[in-house]
Amino acid sequence: MTLKTFIASAALATIATGALADDTDTVQVFYDLLSNPGSQEHVAAFLNATSADWESLGDYSGKNKTREAFLGQMGGFAKLIPDLDWNVQAMHQDGNFVTVRSRATGTPVAPFFGVDGEGRGFDILTIDIHEVEDGVITRTWHVEDWAGALQQLSGK
Repeated sequence: MTLKTFIASAALATIATGALADDTDTVQVFYDLLSNPGSQEHVAAFLNATSADWESLGDYSGKNKTREAFLGQMGGFAKLIPDLDWNVQAMHQDGNFVTVRSRATGTPVAPFFGVDGEGRGFDILTIDIHEVEDGVITRTWHVEDWAGALQQLSGK
């Protein structure tokens, strides 16, 4: 194999595997919505960045959340946690998957999962894996430290 053939083969393999794709801007749209859950502009951007059959998987119950259900939850968060901030700490893409480590902070204005924080806020770690196909997010797996948030809100 000549050097020219090797370079051409490597370039084609890179393109075929999607390694040149950068879907991080698309994934950032997800976090922009989380930090601005009451914004119609961010809702519209989220709808454009996700497939019509996008689903959110937070456990293995088989009860995955649709886009519509997720947006309903975000509307509730906008009222319950008006200062919600979901800050991306690190983002890494590998093929069609983008992994994100983020920090979620906020101060609920009413009981949150049954806990009255009495003005206290939370600061938690979250990890998400987004699957991206043809430039849109098709599936998101996520884990948030909600137990830690409830502990912080309870003052323990």
